[in-house]
Amino acid sequence: MKHPDDDNELFNRLEAEMAADQSADATGDVVDLDKARSARAESADPTPDPSPDCRSSESADPEPSESDDSATALVDRQEPTGSGPGLIDRIRDSKRLDVIPVWMRSRPEFVDAMKWLAGHAWHTVAFHAVRVPFLYVPKLIWRSPRGLANTLGRVGRWAVDAEGEPLRQAEARRENSELYLKLSRQRDRRVRLRMVVTGLGALFTLVAGLFLVYGAEPMTQVIATAVIVLVLGWLGAPADAPLATRAVTKTEVQKLTSDIVVKAMASIGIGQIANAVAKGQDGIKFVAPITREGPGWRADIDLPLGVTVADVADRRARLASGLRRPLGCVWPDADPNEHEGRLILWVGDRDLSKTGVVKWQLVNAARHDVFKRIPFGIDPRGRAQSVPLIQHNVLIGSLPGQGKTSSVRVLACGVALDPSVELWLHENKGTGDLDSLACVSHRFVSGIDDESITYAADSLKLLREEVMRRAAAIKKLPRDLCPDKRITRRIADTRSLKLWPLLAVFDECQNLFAHPTVGKQAGEDAEFIIKLGRALGVILVLATQRPDKDSLPTGVSGNVSIRFALKVAGQVENDMILGTSAYKNGVRATAFRPEIDAGNGYLSGATTLPVVVRTAYLDDPATNAVAQRALALRKVEGTLSGFALGEEAETAAGPAYDLLADVVAVVPTSEERVWNERIAARLAELRPEVYGGWKGENVTSALKPHGIKTRDVAGTTDDGTRTTRRGIVRADLTKAITERNQNRGAA
Repeated sequence: MKHPDDDNELFNRLEAEMAADQSADATGDVVDLDKARSARAESADPTPDPSPDCRSSESADPEPSESDDSATALVDRQEPTGSGPGLIDRIRDSKRLDVIPVWMRSRPEFVDAMKWLAGHAWHTVAFHAVRVPFLYVPKLIWRSPRGLANTLGRVGRWAVDAEGEPLRQAEARRENSELYLKLSRQRDRRVRLRMVVTGLGALFTLVAGLFLVYGAEPMTQVIATAVIVLVLGWLGAPADAPLATRAVTKTEVQKLTSDIVVKAMASIGIGQIANAVAKGQDGIKFVAPITREGPGWRADIDLPLGVTVADVADRRARLASGLRRPLGCVWPDADPNEHEGRLILWVGDRDLSKTGVVKWQLVNAARHDVFKRIPFGIDPRGRAQSVPLIQHNVLIGSLPGQGKTSSVRVLACGVALDPSVELWLHENKGTGDLDSLACVSHRFVSGIDDESITYAADSLKLLREEVMRRAAAIKKLPRDLCPDKRITRRIADTRSLKLWPLLAVFDECQNLFAHPTVGKQAGEDAEFIIKLGRALGVILVLATQRPDKDSLPTGVSGNVSIRFALKVAGQVENDMILGTSAYKNGVRATAFRPEIDAGNGYLSGATTLPVVVRTAYLDDPATNAVAQRALALRKVEGTLSGFALGEEAETAAGPAYDLLADVVAVVPTSEERVWNERIAARLAELRPEVYGGWKGENVTSALKPHGIKTRDVAGTTDDGTRTTRRGIVRADLTKAITERNQNRGAA
């Protein structure tokens, strides 16, 4: 007779096994339910002071086991009655998944997806339609004899029950006569029936063939023959040589799984993760299933305690190696809505640099509102990224040839499509990258000579005066029109107030800020404008290929709100553009590859967290087309001014001077060679308001852009001592003036 305790013991064992399976699936640990129940009972025991025996037994256990930890975890999860969040609170705090995918709710993304699907379908249909008469039909005709032979062979084998022959022979070899005789009798019955069916089928086929040859219409004969030949050709196709070729070759990308992610994370050198994996644990926790997002896979991960997303981003190259994917496919990001240990790992199907040219969203737009964000490019997941300009200033930096000026051109074209905006463009590289937009600019210059640099410096002085004027004008506006004391769309459209948005672009601004004469004042003016002008509708866009303290004043780089860094050389340059500690926090534009990643950069300030963006590209014809539409808009609304109307450029108040002419004036023809320190002293006497405080080094720096080289010049000091110091040859000076005048005449 079975004892009742046996049933209880069996039930407890089954319950423990089920709980162990569930625990192993979740965490990889086996939970001892007996210990868990005892721990739960002890925690529920109201006795305040345990007995000495209990204390001694507890102290006798020197080290808690893993099962004890699991039991403790189970106890910790027991919520006391009446405390902690209730059911409604837990439901309210839960994260809801999107009912409709983001790409279906975004009109541009939905249209792009439908365009791709239609294009894919059309390509497939056209691909096969072209090959049907010239490739597929000849193949079927060629294979039809083989198909006929295959068909007759299959019918013959079926009629004589050839598929059962191996089994019968096997039983004969084992000398199992009884089973062999049963199989033989079964085969005889099958063959008799199948022979009758085969005979009737052959007779029907013969009659149908005679009818088609002698009694059917010619068209019916042609159709029947074609069908029979094509079917036989289909049946005669070899298994390793399909009839149709692929219209699209699919690039096989390994599916991202939790095992792959765990192994890759364990290989990047973070101790907490590696130690957990070594103990048979994952080390990381997946808070959501790995899913497809855009052209790639997304994994939401909780990192171990004390590990941040910046720690993983710092090891992005190792992570890419662990995932066996190109560096441009692996993008670890933080979740701005969660804690610092929440990692969003996105692994793309292809390298971001191989995305190709990104089409600008406004390339065919008739106009755009500058108070809305300017489309700028896409992120690695293919999502559109844009930049707000109102109440912001922009700093763009990179090494030469990485797409800096192209980024500037995208922003300038977006602003040009708003006819209320006044454009001031300064391209201090002299290559004409922004010449197409000159027709809509209030102020415009392109060049690297002193005159162009001075023009840009004058613009900053004028902008400083404009900021002060606007501040006084906004102060007088009524509160109902300007409640926040900043430019709005309504204020901008009221032309009588003269408070429309004003965008000033300074490309290659290092040539301006590092200029020996006007650079210091230009830096001070730019800092003043950046600090006060953003709320007044004055926007600066600065681009540089040499972000250091001399060519980019710290007061300027430290107050810019939106930053875009393409490939830079090192940590100092990275933090000069993206802000202090950006490199330390894992935002590293140094990781981009020269030329390969041209156009890719970190965009900071336009979104909650810095994001990698591949900028849209506009070539010169596309830029010119946008400029012509912008010109037409301004003509209709009457907002053309300044340079666009051919008016004389406004100059800032201050002394006018010509450096080369002044040097010639202080170096007489009798002096073939002269020291730079003497030139500085004479210039200070000639124009103390301009050259006051100059030394020989200032003269050297000021003459260098004009191609005048300094050299060792022998001379006599005031006390009669013969010595050699740095100076110039007057012939070089006159040659530089002649070439400059000839260039101006040609222009």
